[in-house]
Amino acid sequence: MLTNKGPGWVFTISVAVLAFFVGLGIFMPDVLAQSSEQALNFTTSHFGWLYLFATTGFLVFCVCVGLSDYGHIRLGADGEAPEFSYPTWLGMIFSAGMGVGLVFWGIAEPMTHYMDPPLGRADAQTPEAARLGLQYSLFHWGFHQWANFAVVGLAIAYVRFRQQRPGLISETFRASLGDRVDGGLGHGINVLAVVSTVFGVATTLGLGIIQINSGLESVAGVEFGVQQQLFILGGITIVFLLCALMPLESGVRYVSDANMVLAALLLLFVFFLGPTDFITAAMTNAIGDYFSNMMGMSLAMTPYTGDDWVERWTIFYWAWGLSWAPFVGSFIARISRGRTIREFVLGVIGVPVLLSILWFSTFGGMAIYFELFQDAAIGDAVVHEMSSALFTTLDHLPLSQVIGVMMLVLIIMFVITSANSATFVLGMFTSRGVLAPSRWIRVCWGVLQVLVAAVLLLSGGLAALQTISIVAAFPFMVLMIFMATSLLKALRTEMRQKELHEAILQERLQRMVDDHDATKHEEVLVESDTR
Repeated sequence: MLTNKGPGWVFTISVAVLAFFVGLGIFMPDVLAQSSEQALNFTTSHFGWLYLFATTGFLVFCVCVGLSDYGHIRLGADGEAPEFSYPTWLGMIFSAGMGVGLVFWGIAEPMTHYMDPPLGRADAQTPEAARLGLQYSLFHWGFHQWANFAVVGLAIAYVRFRQQRPGLISETFRASLGDRVDGGLGHGINVLAVVSTVFGVATTLGLGIIQINSGLESVAGVEFGVQQQLFILGGITIVFLLCALMPLESGVRYVSDANMVLAALLLLFVFFLGPTDFITAAMTNAIGDYFSNMMGMSLAMTPYTGDDWVERWTIFYWAWGLSWAPFVGSFIARISRGRTIREFVLGVIGVPVLLSILWFSTFGGMAIYFELFQDAAIGDAVVHEMSSALFTTLDHLPLSQVIGVMMLVLIIMFVITSANSATFVLGMFTSRGVLAPSRWIRVCWGVLQVLVAAVLLLSGGLAALQTISIVAAFPFMVLMIFMATSLLKALRTEMRQKELHEAILQERLQRMVDDHDATKHEEVLVESDTR
């Protein structure tokens, strides 16, 4: 049985690295900004292709594993029932995974592409630009993004619930590295996972805070600016730290359920009271465009033009997902006990993508309709301030003030859920994989997340958030490639052991049958001789 033995080297080193980053951001912000920009340019210039190949490879890996014979393996003991009901499980996945991002980018991304079409493939502010906007939005929030989470989640759930080992990132490498994961190499892997997670979550916190500030400006007249965002961040911090002190079942679970209910109500309201016919037609088009162009979009680079669009959008999204993968993957693993691998892959990659498609088609389609046919000036608002896209669009709906307040509440709840979930996962990583890390460790990680987010907001807002995501994700992406290899090796080993066990049982059964037949034959011969 796993017990909480307190933090060790992973906690100490991770805190030291992040404290250095926070200190550099506070006392030497120019140095931090310059260093981050140089690291970004180096990473995207030399290894942008690797982000594209790796993320596409993770998707292929998950689909193949889920459809193979490995799909029948249960993440737990054979016959063990799932810990959470299917709707609750999906709600927790969705809330912790992409809730904040969907709300922030649901209108902002399609409208940005409408104003500045991807890769120059259309003229700005044209129907073709609108079509490309939805196509690329579905691509960026589709199967590739969730495959990043699924690889890490599946690897951790397998070692934690199938092999009964600690739920640490380093444990997913045991099949390849053996006992070396118990030493310095394993500690280094876990430190890298912790640092990547903090930067990924800080990016999401920053996006959420910017969106909340934009919402408060729309519904309450609060000025938009960094100072206001820091005050909002402080208020959100108090709430999610209080939630972090509760057990997972009463903290994250019920907030996640409330998130899904409120998100569903808002989605249905917009779908039926907005331009329904346009939304359904645009969604149909976008789904067709997404599937028919998926491979081309997956491996698109711009060596002939020097355009940095792929770096600003696709690579940023993949890097953001990769930096989130330790956190979201670990959280999904934590709530997936009792699921089969096939259920896991379908639940993590399939169902959330359907919800993402519906969300982007509804909100993005609505914004495009108002822009194309009602001259709503949403595109100009996005160019001026990207976070204003959502509330500018909602102003064109009935009951816009009420809907604006409800959307603001939803964003706040998504931010709280993400931050709260992250404190659990970071606590697990730095407490030797225990499922219930101590309260003081959770509070410590909550505070550190907030400090990193604050530094990024002070260092340049959205641009700084994007930069740090791409840079921090690179080393963990390399780790994930080896993680997938190690997981495949562990699955093969289990299947071979199972086949060997079944062969031995079959041999024993056949031997028993043969012995029985031989004994019966001898009895017949004896009886015949007696006669």
